[in-house]
Amino acid sequence: MESGAGAGQLLAISDLHISYPENRALVEEMRPTSDEDWLLVAGDIAETVADIRWTLEKLSARFRKVVWAPGNHELWTHPKDPVTLRGVARYDHLVELCRELGVVTPEDPYPVWQGPGGPVAVAPLFLLYDYSYLPPGCATKAEGLAYAESTGIVCNDEYLLHPDPYPSRDAWCRARVAETERRLAELPADLPVVPVNHYPLHRHPTEVLWHPEFAMWCGTLLTADWHRRFPVATMVYGHLHIPRTTWHDGVRFEEVSVGYPREWRKRPDPPGRLRRILPMEVEPGDRGAAPGVGRGRGGTR
Repeated sequence: MESGAGAGQLLAISDLHISYPENRALVEEMRPTSDEDWLLVAGDIAETVADIRWTLEKLSARFRKVVWAPGNHELWTHPKDPVTLRGVARYDHLVELCRELGVVTPEDPYPVWQGPGGPVAVAPLFLLYDYSYLPPGCATKAEGLAYAESTGIVCNDEYLLHPDPYPSRDAWCRARVAETERRLAELPADLPVVPVNHYPLHRHPTEVLWHPEFAMWCGTLLTADWHRRFPVATMVYGHLHIPRTTWHDGVRFEEVSVGYPREWRKRPDPPGRLRRILPMEVEPGDRGAAPGVGRGRGGTR
């Protein structure tokens, strides 16, 4: 594991969605508070490789270290992207892009933050989802998808996120979970860890979704006990576009997304504010967006 040094802050952001000019402008203005700051980026930068590169080039030039975990949008094979790679090949391509820029990925050794609040291992994760966050009354993936279809809430992943060469996204998820579980178990037992994943490791953050059926595309029950099994200091995630802090079993879960302009314009806080993970600035409780900040019928996230 690589060690950091010095003071500074461990900061986080996700769901930049820079295809929106307003969000691209937010990235243009993002700056560290000191030369020692690290930035954790928990996925959904953009849908095209060119936009992902632009963003990571900007951020990696400003922050001491940038750590990236992919979201579903980075993995889309989108018609507007000239890079037509699918599934694992697309992910591998993004990993190589990050390494070219000096950005830490889920395939690299976990760096250790030695600044205020440390030492902690920072673990970028790529886990996907397996449809196990089923809607009430549904017992199987097929039932859940049928119900979601009946409500009109179907994630665009069903059309744009290809699992090749895996037979399904849930099969890819299971493989990623098994490998990541092995790596986390190899960390020193007395070293706290900050997992950075696009999706929450536990289902409870999805309980405030307007459309609960969308939770199927938001994580996996396979990680439901990871915040207890591993010495998790803070679990950093995005995807839900409901920025807030929750505490579960005494563990802090920090949702750090920007979201779409139509969402952040409704919030009192300035958009694009980097969330401080360490040193810790919050106490047990729940703050942030009001419950009910949810998703549109198109299921575009």
